[in-house]
Amino acid sequence: MLVGQYDYALDGKGRLNFPAKFREEMGETFIVSRWLDHCLAAFPIREFEQMAEKIEEKGLVKGRAVSRMLYSSAVEVTPDKQGRIQLPARLREYANLDHDVTIIGNRAFAEIWNTAAWNASQETADDDFTAAMEALDF
Repeated sequence: MLVGQYDYALDGKGRLNFPAKFREEMGETFIVSRWLDHCLAAFPIREFEQMAEKIEEKGLVKGRAVSRMLYSSAVEVTPDKQGRIQLPARLREYANLDHDVTIIGNRAFAEIWNTAAWNASQETADDDFTAAMEALDF
């Protein structure tokens, strides 16, 4: 299970350290794609395939917008010996990743955020969390 928050800096070549605690769960090669809220998502290949099956179950018409966004932006990455992954410019631009990056665990996958955007999203997180928990009836 992927949990926790890790802060890193993107280097000048677009490489990002990926948390050692996540790499074993992700596998030798994994998928990075655009995600919600202008962040990126990193999926173990098996999780990406399961998500693809869920999208396919919705049908071609209903799932087309999600399919287009996910698959057109998806790249396979393999961490180098230092644990860095290479993020293509188009993904860095989408998520506004220029230097400070926060990687969070989200159970079965990880999210890659511009640190300032992540911090801003957390300003209302307590209220959002409370409302979401109440909606789930916890």
